Amino acid sequence: MPLIDIGANLTHDSFDRDRDAVLARARDAGVATMIVTGASREHSPRALELAQAHPGLLYATAGVHPHHALEYTDECDAEMRALLAHPQVVAVGECGLDYFRDFSPRPAQRRAFERQLQIAADLADRGDAKPLFLHQRDAHDDFVAIMKDFEGRIGAAVVHCFTGGRRELFDCLDRDWHIGITGWLCDERRGAHLRELVPSIPAHRLMVETDAPYLLPRTLKPSPKDRRNEPAFLPHIVEALARDRGEDVGTTAAQTTATATAFFRLA
Repeated sequence: MPLIDIGANLTHDSFDRDRDAVLARARDAGVATMIVTGASREHSPRALELAQAHPGLLYATAGVHPHHALEYTDECDAEMRALLAHPQVVAVGECGLDYFRDFSPRPAQRRAFERQLQIAADLADRGDAKPLFLHQRDAHDDFVAIMKDFEGRIGAAVVHCFTGGRRELFDCLDRDWHIGITGWLCDERRGAHLRELVPSIPAHRLMVETDAPYLLPRTLKPSPKDRRNEPAFLPHIVEALARDRGEDVGTTAAQTTATATAFFRLA
């Protein structure tokens, strides 16, 4: 079953030396589609360029990660809106809150998040709704409160790279948000709790991603010497997810692909 990696940072400079080979390995591994994450003013346009260079294989998102919240000016807002007018850009974000690193002041994070949610609301008002690709770490209550202010005004949303606990998961599911699962599931130090939670995620709310080049699955053998994650390793995550959900791997693959196809309107 062809897989969809809903979050790969393929504009990262670690891929500059062999990006075409990375894409070829992904295809050989059964990853038929990859969503290239746009997470800053610099990388969102580059994500679109990659998608345009590889039609049908790559799509892009456009947004500003909370780490870069201070760059979210009026000019940046206009740039994001222009990028989101392209059909190859299939989601608003990566956007949200990150109180774990606090690389940007929290008030700036909240303002940048709200402005990107406003873009999603404006697109929906025009009948051109695009889903949200969301980031949240150690900021759950503020994150939910801000999202609540936009209830009924925005379309679908995925909390990408979900790493939270039971309360956070069910808060998300109660709001009909989708959940993105990464190789965090394969980390016995930090992700053991996810193994108990993933059976509770309805199939029509569940998607998979590598977050490459980050979050290399710790259970991947042999492990690449450079410790770089890449989309070709997505089947390993799907196998772990199927195991923890008590499903056949083919079932998990088919369901996550169908969910991602519908979520990003790829068909």
